Amino acid sequence: MLTIPPTDYRNSYGELPDTAKLNRDLGAPEHGPKALFFSGGSALNGLSRQITDYTHNSIHLITPFDSGGSSAALRDAFDMPGIGDLRHRVLALADQSAPHNEQLCRLLQYRFSATQTHEALTQELGEITSGAHALISAIPSEARAKLTEQLSVLSQHLPENFDLRMASVGNLVLAGGYLANANDLGASLLCLSELLNIRGTVHAIVKEPLHLGVHLGNGQSFIGQHLLTGKEHPDIPSPVSSIFLNRSACEHNPITVPLDSENSQLIAGADLICYAPGSFYSSLMANLLPVGVGEAVAKASCPKVFVPNLGLDPEQLGMDFSALIQTLTRQLRQGSADEPVSNFLNYVVIDADRSRYPFPINTDLLKALGVELLELPLVTSTSDPYYDDDRLAQVLLSLI
Repeated sequence: MLTIPPTDYRNSYGELPDTAKLNRDLGAPEHGPKALFFSGGSALNGLSRQITDYTHNSIHLITPFDSGGSSAALRDAFDMPGIGDLRHRVLALADQSAPHNEQLCRLLQYRFSATQTHEALTQELGEITSGAHALISAIPSEARAKLTEQLSVLSQHLPENFDLRMASVGNLVLAGGYLANANDLGASLLCLSELLNIRGTVHAIVKEPLHLGVHLGNGQSFIGQHLLTGKEHPDIPSPVSSIFLNRSACEHNPITVPLDSENSQLIAGADLICYAPGSFYSSLMANLLPVGVGEAVAKASCPKVFVPNLGLDPEQLGMDFSALIQTLTRQLRQGSADEPVSNFLNYVVIDADRSRYPFPINTDLLKALGVELLELPLVTSTSDPYYDDDRLAQVLLSLI
């Protein structure tokens, strides 16, 4: 049932959400709306799990440009897209009521030790691949056979010196599926999604093994998402001036990539489009780089919503609220500058407490653009300092 107090939950016109529709969605999520999210990383995983209470038809377009952690080792070995964020989202959407999915998720979330020897880790991978390891032996035979088949393909191609420390079994399974399907990332994702009976659709925004390039305001440029996020490396020293897709992980080789027809159709047919919270450039803006994303968004006759980050995002260095909105809409309108902003953005949703944001909210800009601001109680005592996943899910779905 709708949990946001109705007296606190009104848009700028004083209207209440359609609570009856939300409750219908809650009663029949298999017929729920196609809410589409441009996102990446782990910031939206909680919301993704929560939204399955309302709809099993959400769509998640994820950035496959991760160049750090265990994804980086697989990318170096097989010249493949980054798969860590895709794995996170597939697991977040897994059917929690399905028999044995708990054991399956436990296996796919398992990481190898950071301290054991190469020989010990290789032996453990062999035990998992053979089906002898306790984590995989508890999984039903049909699912176990599919997993061991993909891990066997991986093991046949794995370089002898491959560093398994902190490697994710889920990433290894996806990599094995990628190799087993002639380097088809979509086929590997589909196989894992079917195994977990996920309540939604997860696609990479592009399937090619590309990398994220960054130009900073101080003239510095670099290639590699891990150098931008402030997680594995120090925060960037200067604001981002632009980002681009690059063919190589090392040499400067920018590339223009078209959005594939399947993703274009998913966007154009969505019932809601959300520019989700998360790292502004590496999770959100990188999703908008393929040529044709803005065109597909403009074709979608549905509400388009931006939910800015709470607190500080290292990637937003030097950016105020106006810069976020202008950067977002400028990228979406690339090649279609004559299109009205309303074709790309209709709402900005923020928490009622504006002090949670590192900048003033420029309401004059939103009015000039024809974008409606919704200020709602989206942070609760249990979610603080983050958005409450259930409240945000309700707000977004009430706009459909």
